[in-house]
Amino acid sequence: MAWILIVFLILLGGLIAPFGDLLGTRIGKARFSILKLRPKKTATIVTVITGGFISAISIGLLILVSEEFRQRLFVDIPFLQKTLDESKKALLPLQKEREMLEDKIINKEKELNRLKSNVNEFRRGNVVIKRGQTIFIAQVTSNPDIKLDLGKIYKSADKYVQKIVIPSKKEIKNILLWRTSDISEIEAVTAKGGSWVILIKSATNVLKGDNFVFVYPELLQNKIIVRRGEIITSEIFEKKDFDYKNINSNIKTLLRKTRDEIKLRGSIANEITTRGDFIKKIRDSLKINQNNKYRLEVISLKDSKTADQIIVELNITKL
Repeated sequence: MAWILIVFLILLGGLIAPFGDLLGTRIGKARFSILKLRPKKTATIVTVITGGFISAISIGLLILVSEEFRQRLFVDIPFLQKTLDESKKALLPLQKEREMLEDKIINKEKELNRLKSNVNEFRRGNVVIKRGQTIFIAQVTSNPDIKLDLGKIYKSADKYVQKIVIPSKKEIKNILLWRTSDISEIEAVTAKGGSWVILIKSATNVLKGDNFVFVYPELLQNKIIVRRGEIITSEIFEKKDFDYKNINSNIKTLLRKTRDEIKLRGSIANEITTRGDFIKKIRDSLKINQNNKYRLEVISLKDSKTADQIIVELNITKL
């Protein structure tokens, strides 16, 4: 059936094509004009219309005779278009995920380049200050002479860092390099009132003998972190938890939780200082009391602000 249809379409095209050409030639010779066009252009248009007529007849015959063609044209093509649209929609999340992965790769490459730079710096010399390291901490309270106080802090920080780095050029007066915008921001914020902590951090790794240190500030509000007599953290233990093997481990765990708690509150203290022989105190309490459960409390011995040392004692009470 398909071969007969193909042969028929070839014959039909072969018959109509000469007819269209002949019609175009006759129109051209007759000097016939459509829409005030030149006869030559009119003949061309007639030939084109004849070609379109051949195509239309071919498609019409295919639709009329071939069921497979009708299936492909009216069923399969819309279905494929719908599938294509759905596939495009399904690809959108994948494209977003790909973009996220590309961003992660770019960030990792940047991090790798920074690490390579750090390694090169370590190989070149003795690194005395690391990138991001806090190199100076100062407290300042807003007052009419705040700019003068800040100037003293900058000079003190500069002298302190020079003792660490020991610049190769002895004639250098100021080793710290600040962005002007950072200093302006510090002065603007501290002038508004309140008590503040200024952390001066290194922007790069610094080698011994370097003549300049690029720094940036971090400004924190100097607030009360813990009050005197406040129970910062506590934990309930059973008597068996205070045997020789577990007592030190349990105390270290509780102090680690205490350190995490004060960090959450905004303290910049790295360590907690404990007072008293609390292990002896705990063991003495266990000998006197025969209870099975006890509460171990970490109690602040003084008011401490953001940059202050945290001093605590451990207290044990029976339940």
